[in-house]
Amino acid sequence: MKRFAVIGLGRFGFHVAKVLFEEGHEVVAIDKERSLIQEIDSFCTEAIVMDATDKERLKSLGLNEMDSVIVSTGDKISTSILISLYLQEMGVKYILVKAVDEDHAKILKKVGATETIRPEMAMAIRVAKGLSAPNIMDFIPLAKGYNLLQVDPPKAFIGKSIRQLDLRAKYNVHIIAIKELSPENFILVPPPDFIIKDIDILIMLGKSEDMKKIRALK
Repeated sequence: MKRFAVIGLGRFGFHVAKVLFEEGHEVVAIDKERSLIQEIDSFCTEAIVMDATDKERLKSLGLNEMDSVIVSTGDKISTSILISLYLQEMGVKYILVKAVDEDHAKILKKVGATETIRPEMAMAIRVAKGLSAPNIMDFIPLAKGYNLLQVDPPKAFIGKSIRQLDLRAKYNVHIIAIKELSPENFILVPPPDFIIKDIDILIMLGKSEDMKKIRALK
């Protein structure tokens, strides 16, 4: 189990917090709007009403002990920049911040964000690639009885590490590479602690009958 904090509970922040909590992690949700805190209350470990630009209150939460802090304050660029700076000064290990545009992302990186994400762009890339070529391609024949498969991660894979999935033992298949769409990246032989995201594309190797089991997963 890991520990996360999510600051800002718009659509992106809400769903990130909810999915992390449902995956069994400890999640602290923070927003200054009481109505949003009430909405997330059943889907997190702790829900806190506060203005995250209050540096002293933010420091009192012990966020430096978290595995990651996700910042999603909508279109309020100055707010996300200020919060990212504070988190960096507090020594937070991993700071993921939702960016509005490329310039915003550059500034966030300069003030301490470990990673930035533009959800709309990530989804646009996925849709475009899906229209250009199917997400699940036809089997590519290799040695007799073996095939290579490119597939969207089934829901049960999302948020889990390759080690946790233990696909070799359960399905006798191997993830030999992963295509990340945001930021665009290709990882050959991903490490066991790699966490699979819903916008990743998995490239798997295995016997035909075992690969069919993977394709059948939802």
